Amino acid sequence: MIRKIRAPRAIFRALWGACLLSATLSVWAQNAIVGIAGSIQGDVETVRIEFSQPLAALPTAFVTQNPARIALDFVGVSGGAKRSTVDINQANVQSADLVQTDERSRVVLSLKRLASYALQKEGRTLLVTLEPQASAPQIEPAQNRISAPRRLDEPLGAIEFRRATDGAGRVRIALPSSKVSADIKQLGSSLIVELSNVSLPERLRRRLDVSDFGTPVQTVTTTEVGDRVRMVVAPQGEWEHTAYQTETELIIDIKPLTVDPKKLTQGAGYNGQKLSLNFQSIDVRQVLQVIADFTGFNVVTSDSVTGAVTLRLQDVPWDQALDIILQSKGLGVRKNGSVMWIAPKEEIAAKEKLEFESKISSENLEPLRTQSFQLNYAKAADIAPQLTAGGGSSAPAAPGAAAGAGGARILSLRGSAIAEVRTNQLFVTDIPSKLDQVAQLIAKVDIAVRQIVIEARIVEADDSFGKSLGVKLGGADVRASKGGDGGYTVGGENRVAFGTSYSNAVGASGFGGTNDVTSNFVNLPALGQGGYNPAAFAVTLFSAASNRLMGLEISAIESDGKGKVVSSPRVITADQAKAVIEQGVEIPYQIATSSGATSIAFRKATLRLDVTPQITPDGNVNLDLEVNKDSLGVTTPGGIAINTKRVKTQVLVENGGTVVIGGIFTQEEQDDQTKVPFFGDLPFVGVLFKSTTRSSKKKEMLVFITPKLVSERAMVR
Repeated sequence: MIRKIRAPRAIFRALWGACLLSATLSVWAQNAIVGIAGSIQGDVETVRIEFSQPLAALPTAFVTQNPARIALDFVGVSGGAKRSTVDINQANVQSADLVQTDERSRVVLSLKRLASYALQKEGRTLLVTLEPQASAPQIEPAQNRISAPRRLDEPLGAIEFRRATDGAGRVRIALPSSKVSADIKQLGSSLIVELSNVSLPERLRRRLDVSDFGTPVQTVTTTEVGDRVRMVVAPQGEWEHTAYQTETELIIDIKPLTVDPKKLTQGAGYNGQKLSLNFQSIDVRQVLQVIADFTGFNVVTSDSVTGAVTLRLQDVPWDQALDIILQSKGLGVRKNGSVMWIAPKEEIAAKEKLEFESKISSENLEPLRTQSFQLNYAKAADIAPQLTAGGGSSAPAAPGAAAGAGGARILSLRGSAIAEVRTNQLFVTDIPSKLDQVAQLIAKVDIAVRQIVIEARIVEADDSFGKSLGVKLGGADVRASKGGDGGYTVGGENRVAFGTSYSNAVGASGFGGTNDVTSNFVNLPALGQGGYNPAAFAVTLFSAASNRLMGLEISAIESDGKGKVVSSPRVITADQAKAVIEQGVEIPYQIATSSGATSIAFRKATLRLDVTPQITPDGNVNLDLEVNKDSLGVTTPGGIAINTKRVKTQVLVENGGTVVIGGIFTQEEQDDQTKVPFFGDLPFVGVLFKSTTRSSKKKEMLVFITPKLVSERAMVR
């Protein structure tokens, strides 16, 4: 009994130990990064990345030009290093950042300037060797440095320009191979991209005007200079660029740079250089002096800044550390160039209020000046009310009066605007600073409106099919035409043949002749189709012994029709301007009033396109449209009916694209059968006692819309 009890426990312990061993082995099997360090030997810099196990293969890598970085992706490797950021701070390498995901780890080397690199495995260590570029920086593949020949005959594949989601202009260059090196540098207000070891096809040697995309980039010019391909990207305003290259693709992003002169560091969040502070009951003014020495800013501290602070901050951006100190003491900061003024928030608010009041007082005392503006595209009568808050009057407002209800007033309270319609000039009277604002506003408003062509195609298709099958079955008595008795005497006068009808004329059904007695047992002929009578085939059986005959007439017809009507109204209009094009007839009809008098009114039966386009910044077209296709219908006792087809919708379409905005499909099928009771249901012979008609009608209407910008700028492929 004792053995039987202990045996299961032993087995359980053995299984539990095996599970722990397998779990431990699975953990050991996972490779991890355990350390990152840098070293310099002569002019060669080396970054050593230590792993818990040797790497099976070299990592994949890509390079960014601005900022200069090298990214290495290790698949199946976890981030075992203690710190996510390692400060190397040697000749060219600033730091190494480790990013961990579920499937891979990425090591990003931040460089001071771009350099060529090579990767080499040594046991459990990966060596990243950097060599400074003496001339133009090059992007090389991750595996080895390649001494490429001076010139390759491989041409560029494509040059594309797109607008990114954040408003940046993206230039994509399809490279023929990974051996192409790129040199990207900013020269003045332009960005110069030079590609070596590649040729430029004739179709790509052009200047692209991409100003319509709503990005900082205005033009992209690609030429071939010597043994290099040069691309000049011309942005406007404040901008910054980033670039990265994969094996066969170079992507350059140029995005607008928003500079806030009052912010300590540009960009979202805190971006200052990191520092560490550890003080016990130190005077606030001394801490501010330490931060000023660290950042190089000139600091002016108000006399009302007093108190002490205890703090311990480790690797915190300096702008965040300053913000924490100011909030703890109720202080504020105002930045003017490289000078920071630090004072209590109440003192800063009082000083700013005093400045605003002084500015308003000076505006009321500043002499007025009159300036004329010649408008080219906009109407002066439309601009003048907008300058005076849409009040509709250009007379100067009384001092202290509130702005008009039409919107925010651009001019000062003493300013006025007069529109001269004949010459389309605008005369503005105000202080010089307001005149400068008006000039900037007019420069943005007085521009040519983009034109767009909208084409609608209304396709109507009809498909009809019909068939009918009928029969006539009858007989006749021809004895009368041969001198005999044409029937049977009943009551001395009436003559009956087959008991149906009697005729002294030609047989009604084609049977018999004069004074013959005729009869139609079945009279169910086929119905006409498509406006035509059916064809007939007759067979007559005659008995010479009895001078009587019987006839069978079969009639049949089948019709098949197809039709298509295509209507294509087209109109050109300006952006956000309503356009209408219409063609058709007006149908008169009579109407009566309550007094009994009558008059003539008209109703339209037209083909009409009513559209208001809006061109989006990314080059698409938003259409608010209505399409009508009316036609004359049947005539009724009350007048002529009108067949209407109408679609009204709002749709977003890409430039030059076609979209189906609506469609109607109708199908009618009908089967008719007329027969003689009982006989029409008999097998086989029942077809001689009935008539069948079958018809099918299909109608379909589709409406297509195609917008196209008049001055289209398409990407080059």
